[in-house]
Amino acid sequence: MSGKGPRVAWIAGLIAGSVATGAFTAVPAHAVVGDAAKDGQYASTAKLDIGGKRSCTGTLVESQWVLTAASCFADDPAQGFRITAGAPKQRTTVTVGRTDLTATGGATVDAVELVPRGDRDLVMVKLAKPVTGIAPASLGTAAPRQGEDLRVAGFGRTKDEWAPTRLNTAAFGAGSVAATTVDLAAKAPSDAALCKGDMGGPVLREATGTTELVAVATASWQNGCWGTDGTQTRTGAVATRVDDLSDWVQQTYARTLLGRRGWGDAVHLASGYFTGEPTGKRRMDLFVAWKDGSASLFQGADYNDPKYPFTREIQLEGAGSYWKNAVAVTAGRYTDSGTDGLTVRWNNGKLSTYTHVDEKGFHEEKTLAEPGSWWSHARLITSGRFSANALRDDLIVLWEDGSTSMYTDTGANGVKKETQLTLKNDGFKNAVQINAGEFTGGKTADLMIRWNDGQTQVFPTGDTKGDHGRVQITPVGYHWTHAAQITVGNFTKPGGPLNDILVRWDTTDLSYYPGVEPGAIPSTRGPFGEVQLVG
Repeated sequence: MSGKGPRVAWIAGLIAGSVATGAFTAVPAHAVVGDAAKDGQYASTAKLDIGGKRSCTGTLVESQWVLTAASCFADDPAQGFRITAGAPKQRTTVTVGRTDLTATGGATVDAVELVPRGDRDLVMVKLAKPVTGIAPASLGTAAPRQGEDLRVAGFGRTKDEWAPTRLNTAAFGAGSVAATTVDLAAKAPSDAALCKGDMGGPVLREATGTTELVAVATASWQNGCWGTDGTQTRTGAVATRVDDLSDWVQQTYARTLLGRRGWGDAVHLASGYFTGEPTGKRRMDLFVAWKDGSASLFQGADYNDPKYPFTREIQLEGAGSYWKNAVAVTAGRYTDSGTDGLTVRWNNGKLSTYTHVDEKGFHEEKTLAEPGSWWSHARLITSGRFSANALRDDLIVLWEDGSTSMYTDTGANGVKKETQLTLKNDGFKNAVQINAGEFTGGKTADLMIRWNDGQTQVFPTGDTKGDHGRVQITPVGYHWTHAAQITVGNFTKPGGPLNDILVRWDTTDLSYYPGVEPGAIPSTRGPFGEVQLVG
């Protein structure tokens, strides 16, 4: 980049490091010589100050995690990228969301943990706290193609600045693509180069209005960079690929996802495939309405780790929103779109359905019952495929008088086709929670009821008339009397039966019980294999 900028006092302590002849990858690159980024561009790009002696660039990939080159933290980067996991040896500060480092936007946060990849020059850097208001970069999942146009961003040196205060970018073309690396050659400007300070900088694919992170810059000849002696004529750079590491990146930052929330404030839980259709890898998403009226969506993971079933939190509504008025919430399939929506009973008696929920919010609200209707007497609701031939989910309702009803094919019929399952005072006033799940191996959903004495039972195919093969999950007096919220979903086996049980306890703990195969629910002994998520 060509802009001028003042030197800062600590820059004198930066590592010198030049690329030795014939040793292209031995010395990492540290900065982009190209064009200054516009205000707000590439806001997920981060500047790392390591001990006041070394500068690197990185990318915010989750609100509390930055991805950069492991070499940044090596004692001698020229000797390799192997580093020890744990706290950084030197105090490291990370500035993100600030195209101009002299401005006041974004955030500056200490780094508290390093999680190196090991097999390549990459490390995940945990921040002391999440940053807000800055969208993390999306990881690409397709490998760079030879000849593909890519863009690199960095805070390193330029041709005429030792310590630029503005983010610079340049266009590069992808050259040879190896198993873990991709070669880069400057395109625009044609004499662009990576210099000191650009190590770990994002290599981005920009197409069809989207930007994806596909690699991080890790080595360069530094031709034309400030401080070189002018004898280096070779150009180009090397970047370390990340397009094949989405599972590792997600599993790393998922460790801190749920613990940032006070789960004692979760009022409603509902699980479903909101952010995409079920696949052989995806787990269910979790919708949460909080005590302060805010609403969140936790996206289901597409990697295989039962301890971390979700990969990110999507804020749908802020504090004080209309979700403070929700009395009962359930998720279900109400259209043929392949994704799930929500049915909500509000405190004014209104019953409404959102046919689809995703990261952009709530879509196509349909009013099933107007405010002031008899639905003000609905105490608990749950959606499931209880009708054998239903294309969409049915709705089971437990009323205040203890009676229960089922409304079939809610998506098409609304709440017009009622079938009464039990009469009032049939004992169902003792039900605390109801959920739908596939527990017994049938082609339709089963009804799970948690009673006020701690006992939890499953009624196959939603049959509440008599025992008819009801299965006991927890006995009377079981500690599930402390279960404040329960939802049933697929959190461990993508594409499998909906037989995991997630519990928000009356403390701040959150855990779930991975389901067993349908038809093999343990009787009277309680569920097995609790996985504690928070607490």
